[in-house]
Amino acid sequence: MNSFSTMTSFPATDAFLLGIDGGGSGTRVILANAHGVELARSSGGPSGLGLGVERAWQSIEDACRSAFASAALPFDWRACSLGCGLAGVNNADWLAAFLTAAPEVRALRIESDAYTTVVGAHGGEPGVIVALGTGSIAASLDQAGVCHIAGGYGFPSGDEASGAWLGLRAVVHLQRVLDGRAAEDGWSRELLARTGATDRDSLVVWLCNANQTAYATLAPTVFAFRDHPGAAWLLEQAGHEIETLVAALDPHGALPIALCGGLAVPYEPFVPVGLRERMRAPRADSAAGALELARRAAAGSEEAVDPAR
Repeated sequence: MNSFSTMTSFPATDAFLLGIDGGGSGTRVILANAHGVELARSSGGPSGLGLGVERAWQSIEDACRSAFASAALPFDWRACSLGCGLAGVNNADWLAAFLTAAPEVRALRIESDAYTTVVGAHGGEPGVIVALGTGSIAASLDQAGVCHIAGGYGFPSGDEASGAWLGLRAVVHLQRVLDGRAAEDGWSRELLARTGATDRDSLVVWLCNANQTAYATLAPTVFAFRDHPGAAWLLEQAGHEIETLVAALDPHGALPIALCGGLAVPYEPFVPVGLRERMRAPRADSAAGALELARRAAAGSEEAVDPAR
C-alpha cells in the first residue's frame, strides 16, 4: 500500500476526511467529518495520473474546494485526511511524482481506483468487480482483504469491453461504409455524426487525433444499434471478455460479482447468463471506498501522534 502523511496542529474535532475517486473522465469526491459522517459530494475534471500529475492535483483540489463550499465550510488542506483511488498508480514514476507534488495534508493514502471500487462495491467483504467505463479493469478482494487484479493494461492493447475498446471497433464499420465495403445504414450515419467526419479524408483526420476518450464517445452507438449484426457481435464479444476477467479472479465461481462504472447497466443484458445470476448491485461507489482509505489514513496519523492508542 502506498501512503504519505503529514501531521499538523489541527485538533481531531476540526479534521475532515476526503474520499477521492480519480480517473480519465472525471473526479468524484466525498467529504466527511472526522467520524465519517458524509457532509457533501462533488465532482470535477479528470485526475488519472496518465494525464499528468499537475492536472490531477488541480482537478482534485477543485473538486475538494467545491465539496467544502457545498458544506459551507472553509477549505484547508492541513485539516484533511485524503484517501485516493486513482487510475495510473501502478506506474511507479507517476505515483512518486504525485506524492512529491502533494500539498500539506493531515494524512494521505493512495491505492488504485480498482481497489477502492471493489472495497466500495462489496463493503470491504470478499467479491469481484468489473469496472467498465472509458477503460476497464477487474478486481477481487479475498478473505484476507488482499486485492487481486485482472485486465486494465490500458488502451489500445487492453481494457477489454471498455468504452474505448468498443469505440475502436465500432469505427471500423464506418470505415468500411465510406469506401464501399459495406452499405450505409443508421449505425454508420450515427458514427459519422459522432466523429464529425463527412468523408474518408476527414475521418482519417479524426482517427489521427483520437485518443481513448474520443473512441469511448462512440460506444453508446453500439448499444443504440444493438440489433445491427456488427454491433450485436461486438456486444457478444464484450460479454465474453467480462466473463473471462471474472473467471481469472474467481475460477471456482464462489464470489459475488458487481459491474461498476458508466457502462455497467448497459452491459447487463449482454453478460452470459451464468455470470448474470451471480451479479448484484454495488453497495457503494469507488469514492466511498476511497473514503474508507481516508479513515484508515486518519487513524494511522492519530496512532503516530499517540503510540499508546
